Amino acid sequence: QVELVESGGGSVQAGGSLRLSCTASGHSISSYHLGWFRQAPGKEREFVAVSKGNTGAEWYSDSVKGRFVISRDFAKNTVHLQMNDLESGDTAVYYCAADGARRWSIQAVQYDYWGRGTQVTVSS
Repeated sequence: QVELVESGGGSVQAGGSLRLSCTASGHSISSYHLGWFRQAPGKEREFVAVSKGNTGAEWYSDSVKGRFVISRDFAKNTVHLQMNDLESGDTAVYYCAADGARRWSIQAVQYDYWGRGTQVTVSS
């Protein structure tokens, strides 16, 4: 059992930055892949970035590569998403998710646990 709680969402102008945080609680959090997903109204939930279990190795979707940075503090069981050069297309509810499988994934259906989400709104 894993509990995930996101924070840091808000409103920002295009070109600005925002930092999201996710705190995980439970057993063996360090072995989980911790990912960020987002969902805009009327659209499917999409992968944003992942920090792989044990190593913290990163992988990003093409849409955010070069603008977003995922980081992880294994000692505190937290993962962060630094979002820079935000665009209107980044507006969505952002979710933190945990995947206990050996192999990491960008597919939302593979993740076992989810936070409630935090709203990010980018205005122009």
